[in-house]
Amino acid sequence: MRALFSVYDKTGLEPFASGLVELGWDLVASGNTARALAAAGIPHVEVAALTGAPEMLGGRVKTLHPKIHGGILADRSKPQHMSELATEGIGAIDLVVCNLYPFSSDPSVELIDVGGPTMVRAAAKNHAHVGVVVDPAEYPAVLRELREAATLSAGTRRRLARAAFAHTAAYDAAIVGWFDAGGAGGDADLLPPTLHLALGRAVELRYGENPHQRGARYRAAGEPTWWDGVVQHGGTALSYLNLFDTDAAWRLVHELLSPGATAVAIIKHANPCGAAVAGDLAGAYARALACDPVSAFGGVVALGGPCTAAVARAVADGPQADVIVAPAWEPEAVDVLVARRKATRLLEAPPYAGAALEIRSLGGGYLVQDADRFETARSEWQVATKAVPTPEQWRDVEMAWRVCARTSSNAIVVVAAGQAVGIGAGQQSRVEAAEIAVRKAGARAVGAAAASDAFFPFRDGLDVLASAGVAVVVQPGGSVRDPEVIAAADEQGTAVVLTSERHFRH
Repeated sequence: MRALFSVYDKTGLEPFASGLVELGWDLVASGNTARALAAAGIPHVEVAALTGAPEMLGGRVKTLHPKIHGGILADRSKPQHMSELATEGIGAIDLVVCNLYPFSSDPSVELIDVGGPTMVRAAAKNHAHVGVVVDPAEYPAVLRELREAATLSAGTRRRLARAAFAHTAAYDAAIVGWFDAGGAGGDADLLPPTLHLALGRAVELRYGENPHQRGARYRAAGEPTWWDGVVQHGGTALSYLNLFDTDAAWRLVHELLSPGATAVAIIKHANPCGAAVAGDLAGAYARALACDPVSAFGGVVALGGPCTAAVARAVADGPQADVIVAPAWEPEAVDVLVARRKATRLLEAPPYAGAALEIRSLGGGYLVQDADRFETARSEWQVATKAVPTPEQWRDVEMAWRVCARTSSNAIVVVAAGQAVGIGAGQQSRVEAAEIAVRKAGARAVGAAAASDAFFPFRDGLDVLASAGVAVVVQPGGSVRDPEVIAAADEQGTAVVLTSERHFRH
């Protein structure tokens, strides 16, 4: 039996190769892999000695040879194939151990592997007769099976072949992505003619959106997300919606943080039902909860600072939360919440980092767009009315705009003194969204700032806010009735700020 080694990642190489030699296998190796085996004193034959052809072009050509690929691709069940091997003096290769250059870590033309993917694909194609191993984590299981049965089962070879094709697919996808990002001297194209997503399953979830649906979290192969740095300190296993809502909460709380202040966001069904900034975390939580304590039940609480025992006790005294996420946890804080909220998931998370593209399924296809970001600077906003916001109101205007952008459309958000006090989310009518927001705000709407994620098509939505005492409204503008709406605001002494940037969220 003969095995061919050509690996970039040499993790576990020595014990695996030694184990094969102990079982009587002959080893063939190329380049740096051969040098690593030689340094370890493991007997092997170099590819150049087997093929009779030296490595060429700085290593670009070494395994692309009939004595390599003939040995890998021969169908052992076909006498003609075996006869041709004998005629040409080619020995069969029964196991290919190969992993590829880490293209994503340092992309360049020189790291585009040619011989490696060719060997991997050849072995995977001929998996009826040849084993292929691309992941060092498989070495112990493969060696154990060979020790017990002297050969790999058909099921193992098929499983390894699937992993091999996934390995080369991810590698090719990374190269295409590099070209799309402007690699090789080209121009970046975030919405290219084709998209090649190689996604690896990171974790299986308890269930999907509903218990009868299966769910899992995937990530781009070789590209960790902020979720991969999350540590769970307590509570039951995470489900699909736990992740979905936590992602929304963690994003929003990071967008609200500012020097000298911390923030808390409470999310329910991917929408804010509370958000606040304050000088201390317990105060920010109390103010966020006060926005809508009824809706906060069963939601996600995102803390903009380390969770201390005092903060944990404040959260434990509030409505039950499905998830609490913070950048760090004091041990006593974990103990407090585990004792009083056993089912609540306690997550420690690194800073939020979003993706460049948003992808949604659409029937049998997909919708793709740039991720929504705040593109228009505050300095570019325009006051369109006679009334002008005060410095204190400007802070609320900016916060209302950020919270509103992360609220499902049609959305209206009312903010007073750094605290969301009324949120109307996901309404077909913008007027109704405004009515919900001011009803929840009550007297707190007086002197507050309100945000609308899109323009007011009529003055009625603005009238609802002004009648409740809202002092300033921020909105994109752009309606043919903007003059009407602005005139209505002037009638009532309400300031209107235009951002020229819409933030619909569906």
